Amino acid sequence: MAKNKDDHALVYQLEGRPPLRIALPLGLQHVLAMFIGNLAPVLVLASVVSNTTGLPIITVQQRMLMVQCCMFASGLTTMLQLYPIKIGSFQIGAGLPIVMGTSFAFVPTMMSIGAEFGINVVIGSIIAASLVEAAMGFFIKPLKRFFPPLVIGSVLITVGLHLLPVGVQYFAGGAAAEAAAVTQENLIAQGQAVPADVAAMASRYASWQNLVTGSVVFVIIVCLQRFAKGMLKISSILIGIVTGYILAILLGQVNFSQIAQAGIVSAPIPFYIRPQFNAQAITAMAALYVVSGLETLGNINGITIAGFNREASIKETSGAVIADAVGSIIAASFNTLPNTAYGQNAGIIAMTKVVNKFCIFSGAAVLILAGFSPKIGAVFSVMPPSVLGGAVITVFAMIMLNGIKLCAKAGFTDRNLLILAITFGVGYAVGENKTLTANLPAALQFIFRDNIVSVCLISMVLNVIFPVSAEEIKNS
Repeated sequence: MAKNKDDHALVYQLEGRPPLRIALPLGLQHVLAMFIGNLAPVLVLASVVSNTTGLPIITVQQRMLMVQCCMFASGLTTMLQLYPIKIGSFQIGAGLPIVMGTSFAFVPTMMSIGAEFGINVVIGSIIAASLVEAAMGFFIKPLKRFFPPLVIGSVLITVGLHLLPVGVQYFAGGAAAEAAAVTQENLIAQGQAVPADVAAMASRYASWQNLVTGSVVFVIIVCLQRFAKGMLKISSILIGIVTGYILAILLGQVNFSQIAQAGIVSAPIPFYIRPQFNAQAITAMAALYVVSGLETLGNINGITIAGFNREASIKETSGAVIADAVGSIIAASFNTLPNTAYGQNAGIIAMTKVVNKFCIFSGAAVLILAGFSPKIGAVFSVMPPSVLGGAVITVFAMIMLNGIKLCAKAGFTDRNLLILAITFGVGYAVGENKTLTANLPAALQFIFRDNIVSVCLISMVLNVIFPVSAEEIKNS
């Protein structure tokens, strides 16, 4: 009996090795909480880029491999955070129970890069721009003051605003179906015949099957989030998507042929999608890496405050941000998207107080093993867009709301309201008007080409130009 008590007590300690029968379920809890959120950015990006004409596309095989590698890379980078690599006075990894996964913050910018340059440039920009976050990790203490909550909040609001239309598009049937519907409308308006394949694809957009499937997923997630407790609440997205997937199968929306053709076991292949480098794409991604690093800082402090009743040390925060960058390089080398510390897993730690690294390690090991199964990648690759759409609408809205919360944390003083007004009035609104930006000088085109980049740069500059007054500091 005493031994069992000791085994259970270990889960509340950072070090130590509880029995696998105890550690594995606790690790799987973290996997369940982040699994769909981890894969969703890959599925969203693959759908958009694969429907761009005249550019390198993401094939079905590439999409399945990206999903497979996504799980593998997340497990690997989680282990790096748990058990850091020490290099002199620095370390790669925090040595804390951090779970890593694919970041949604990069999706809008990667969509723009993918639509213009193709997936190879997306992968190249992930690798090259990650060096910005690595540098940020080395100099985290002096750089932190340039990125107050007002800057991070503005960027997150912009990310959410970009992603919300994507969530609705998925809810209705996906990018391919919408593109076909637009093509059909144009052909009819021009008095031309509509090809049978275009008409068939167009009929899927906003079909009753898609709307019903997406709505069921949405309602299940909302109900579980509002009324459920414990694992049911934590796993609400997974439960909603599994239920929606089953419904989609019953409605004849799933093609099983790709799952049947996928292998059972196969090693993740590095550089299957060969990186290409473009200065414009790298610069756009660099701004997002700054935001990702700052989000990681917030998640780390959430873990240390909840689990150890203290703030994270400079060594821990520096190591975590550097590991973010290294993890993104690993992910891109394995054909998938940037990694970052996952906030929902920090929430699980705050709720359960389970901080043992071996417990998290067991979950990371499951992710790595799943990365060796193309069948798992195929199952998620053929999932109807409406199933994912029902889940991500609220997720995307929460990104925007988290940004609003950060801005509120900074306070709506006259100074902050002015900064927000200029940031969104210029940084966001000008970038939305592509006709205007196309006629700007080359340097300004470069800034306003991506709203997220322009919002980040303008809010940073304004925070320096308009410092907080002594009176505002006194009243804060």
